[in-house]
Amino acid sequence: MDGQLALVLGATGGVGGAIASALIEHGWSVRGLARDVPAAERGWPDDRGTISWAAGDAMNGADVIHAAAGTSVIVHAVNPPGYRQWDRLVLPMIDNSIAAARAAGGARIVLPGTVYNFDPATTPVVGEDSEQMPRSRKGRVRVEMEARLEAAARSGVPSLIVRAGDFFGADARSSWFTQVMVPAGKPLRRIINPVTAPGVGHSWAYLPDLAEAIARLIGMNEKLRPFERLQFEGVWDADGTALPAAIRRVTQRPNLPVTRFSWWAMRLLAPFGGLPREIAEIAPYWRYPMRFDNRRLVALLGEEPHTPIDDALKATFRIGTP
Repeated sequence: MDGQLALVLGATGGVGGAIASALIEHGWSVRGLARDVPAAERGWPDDRGTISWAAGDAMNGADVIHAAAGTSVIVHAVNPPGYRQWDRLVLPMIDNSIAAARAAGGARIVLPGTVYNFDPATTPVVGEDSEQMPRSRKGRVRVEMEARLEAAARSGVPSLIVRAGDFFGADARSSWFTQVMVPAGKPLRRIINPVTAPGVGHSWAYLPDLAEAIARLIGMNEKLRPFERLQFEGVWDADGTALPAAIRRVTQRPNLPVTRFSWWAMRLLAPFGGLPREIAEIAPYWRYPMRFDNRRLVALLGEEPHTPIDDALKATFRIGTP
């Protein structure tokens, strides 16, 4: 893979950083786009390999085009700062990536996907051809993002979408795991389970495994379709109890309390807008089980990267790390 250059938008974030690190491990040269390059350089861990930084903003089309020069891949793992005005800014940002990929001569755009494109009540298994019937504003934006990538693929800009469940891992920052289930940076006093009722399954993705899968897929560009939609199965918790049980096990705290997330409070506050409204809108995704059909991904890779759940959680909690 020597000589191949990838631009990662969102390399300072959890998902983008993990993908950038996996690409470096696979021999790619990686360029990150950052509004504050000195801060990005300070924040990039030494053990992740070397990344070069370009100054710029993913919301500025000229910046993205400039940073994408000479690349064959653009990883679009970026969101507006603080997720503010998400529904207004996300589509212009994907348009900037498409324009940059076209200017680079047809670089492939890689988009980490979600389940928000689908109606959880009618889509127990998410496949590449599952009907997209979003239940939220976020979902409708996601559908339009994919539609724009599909249109671009018909005119010389290929793309790869890899959908996955909720992230966990040592560097998974903006996730239900680190912000709700076991809040990062706080003493572990309880596990808050967002699953709304006993017996409801949920899909999780250990971020290093997902990043490894994406890096391997990027490396087999000649085998990918111009517009490729894949599913990463990850960790399937069939009844919503397996992940909390594993957390108790690896932390050696068998009596750690498990409580339910206060969805009622989010519904009560939702009419006032802001974060409660955003959270209330995605409650159905914790009310119905949704699993990912990874057959096409496995057909391409031979297997899906998978770290045993106990090992993945030990790495997440940095258990045994000096």
